[in-house]
Amino acid sequence: MAIDTEAIKEHVKGILIALGDDPEREGLKDTPLRVAKMYEEVFEGMNYTNDEIAEMFDKTFEDDLEFVTESKDMVIVKDIDIFSYCEHHLALMYDMKVTVAYVPNGKVIGLSKIARVADMVGKRLQLQERIGSDIADIMTKITGSEDVAVLIEGCHSCMTARGIKKSGAKTFSSTMRGKFIDDYKLQMQLR
Repeated sequence: MAIDTEAIKEHVKGILIALGDDPEREGLKDTPLRVAKMYEEVFEGMNYTNDEIAEMFDKTFEDDLEFVTESKDMVIVKDIDIFSYCEHHLALMYDMKVTVAYVPNGKVIGLSKIARVADMVGKRLQLQERIGSDIADIMTKITGSEDVAVLIEGCHSCMTARGIKKSGAKTFSSTMRGKFIDDYKLQMQLR
């Protein structure tokens, strides 16, 4: 489903009017278009299902992996910067750091693809917990590994800039699948 830029422009214009401002004044004339273009960018992930994202970034390597699959080495990518928007308030979830780990099961994914998956999943109206779950699902689809973990640390402007206004508050979430659920040694390597 494509983002409807024209509808967004009309709705933003309506919001400006509802706020008591004049959408035709000099500083606001192009605001509806700017917001619509921004939404196309920041909500790009809404155009794709998890299956489509997995297909988009399914670039794996299968040869010469005996050493990886026999030893059960783990791949970890830490501190992937993403942002997203809270589906409850349309507020920015920011300063999000994502850690993605998996135990290869015959194939490995290019490291930049892990960051691209995290980025695309963030470009949806989301909950932090669902971001972790979506990333884990996509990683399993791409790598064939059930052993996937996703840790996320983030700030939420719905808590920091409004409401309770606790600017130092951070939210931590973890999604553990497969061996990561019960294997304390694997969990400790994530920290």
